[in-house]
Formats: sequence, structure tokens, C-alpha cells
Amino acid sequence: MDTPQFLAGKHLAITGGGRGLGLQIATSLAQAGASVSLIDIDRMLVDQAAAKLNAQGFSARGYTANVADETSVLALFGQMKQDQLHLDGLVNNAGILRDGLLVKVRDGEVQTMSLAQWQAVIDVNLTGVFLCGREAAAWMVTERSAGVIINISSISQAGNLGQTNYSAAKAGVSAMTVTWAKELARYGIRVASIAPGFIETEMTGSMKPEALERVKQSVPLNRVGQPDNIAQAVTFILTNDYYSGRILEVDGGLRI
Repeated sequence: MDTPQFLAGKHLAITGGGRGLGLQIATSLAQAGASVSLIDIDRMLVDQAAAKLNAQGFSARGYTANVADETSVLALFGQMKQDQLHLDGLVNNAGILRDGLLVKVRDGEVQTMSLAQWQAVIDVNLTGVFLCGREAAAWMVTERSAGVIINISSISQAGNLGQTNYSAAKAGVSAMTVTWAKELARYGIRVASIAPGFIETEMTGSMKPEALERVKQSVPLNRVGQPDNIAQAVTFILTNDYYSGRILEVDGGLRI
């Protein structure tokens, strides 16, 4: 059965699109007919991902950018504007982890989370969303495009052990989502967020088997989610024109 081309003619950009969850989202959107711009800090990775999609008959371009750096983001959007006539949607997916307890005692010595651990996650997971969201919104307003901005948050937005930096960033992402939805509605722009639970990605793949099993047992559905579960949520938000200003939790019933 052919995949319905309900996103034909749409240009959608995905940060962190070179692999994992971002690439799965991009693939799903391309299969639905969209032209996708894959954005990643790793040039080789994003070029390979775009080439793979193009080889399958889809329309994809790869872009390199550091979403935490304003100059890099401005250059990114400047290049995309040269390559594309419009922007119909942005998925702010890029993110990193630098987990650690705020304070811990090891061998009688008190250790703390470093400022570098904190700042690295805030820079990518919060500032990166702000910078890309700002530029996407400005482009949509300029072109009078009724676009959609989707921010990838996390159930860790509620606070999670060992994730002071990540939880703070994701809570900020959720708050920005609601704020932007209120501010941008007058321009016909919708903004929403997805808060995934434990999803099978490179991050969960690096966990010790016993730790991953404990995670699965904590989820009411007794399994981790798949990247396609999040891709389906992205599609829902893109295609439901009355969904805005809300955080869609996709976590198998788990609440941290």
C-alpha cells in the first residue's frame, strides 16, 4: 500500500536529524510527501542521512549547524532560505545528556555537578530550541506561512533523579511552547510539544541490560517506546490544526 502523501508540498526542518529519533521523524515526514531539511552538528552524519533518503526517492537536504550558537543558527536559516521558498514546520529535536547528581559523596569526598555539565545541556536543549524556534517563527511570519513549531520535551520536565540540567531544560522547553503558542497564534502559527518517555534510541541502547530491564518494568505497558511512536505524534500535531499550546505525553503511561 502506498503511503498517503498528505504532507506533499510542505517543507519541514528537523534538528538533530542526522540519526536516531530525529532521522526517524524526518523519514516518516518524507514518506508522507514532505521535503525535509535535516540539521545536525555532524556533517558526515547528516550528509549520509540525506543521501539515504534521496536514494529512496524522497526530497531531503542536509545542513550542519550548532543549535547552541546564534551565529551558526543565523547562517543555517540564511542558507535554508536560499534553498527553500518557505518553511511549514520545525521540529526542535536536538538534545544531549550530561547526567549527574547535584551533590554526591564518594569515598568521604563531596562532589558536585559541574557548571560545564549544567551549561552544556542548557545551551543545546534550551537555548538551541529558543534560537531555532525564534528564527523559524520569524521566517513564517515574514512569508505569512501558517506553520507549526514542535518542540521535543521529555517526561523529565517534571524533575528526575540525576538530571538537574536536563529536567530544567525540558521544563523550560515546555514553558516556551505554551508561551509561543499564545504569542504566535495571531500569525496563524501553532506551537506544541511532545514529551517522550523512554524511547529506544542510542541513549537507551547504551544502558546496562539490567538497568534497561528495570526501566521497562517501571512502564505500565512494560516496554520502551519506539522512535516511530514519536514520529506518529509529530504527524498528529502537524495535521491537527486545532492542536496548539499543549504538551503531548508519549510515555506508555509512565509518570516520573
